[in-house]
Amino acid sequence: MWEFKTPGIPDELFERTEKVPITKEEVRTIQISKARLLPGQVVYDIGCGSGSITVEAAIQIEQTGKVIGIDFDENAIELTKKNVEKFNLSNVSLVFGNAKEKIKDLEQADVIFVGGTGGDTADIVQLCKEKLKTGGRIVIGIILIETLYSVLKVLEKIEFTSVDITQVTISKSRKTSTGTMMLARNPVTIISAAKN
Repeated sequence: MWEFKTPGIPDELFERTEKVPITKEEVRTIQISKARLLPGQVVYDIGCGSGSITVEAAIQIEQTGKVIGIDFDENAIELTKKNVEKFNLSNVSLVFGNAKEKIKDLEQADVIFVGGTGGDTADIVQLCKEKLKTGGRIVIGIILIETLYSVLKVLEKIEFTSVDITQVTISKSRKTSTGTMMLARNPVTIISAAKN
């Protein structure tokens, strides 16, 4: 299926549905890179959606590591489960429910990805401080300006270090009758930071 260790599994290799979002391939590669994953780590994927980050992280941390995917949408959990099975991964567990309630019961994490969270991203980032090991990393994918502002305020308040903000706009080619045009996708802001 995917025989490479490098991130960037093509989007079309994932099972997809209209109602469940996916972190697009190029954005995903940047997020995985910012996480600085190592074999044996414990990783959360909060707002796992289609499971593309879950799958990519599980490959990076190998069998000695563990990814915990969390989503409050039952369709997302089912879709992530399909993708985990499709990529033949056994180091993933999935949690259905609201991350604000569920993460308190989880083991400490080395890395936390925060994706689509239904508008309470800043609250979730605040809770992640307690769940991240010292030196652990958080990587947050954001599309709304209001979310960006609220997350930056929380990161400042909880005194995370090495805060990096990267905004990317990806354009993909599409053939037309006269040549090839580039179609821009929505800009995504990726914030990464470390816990003191």
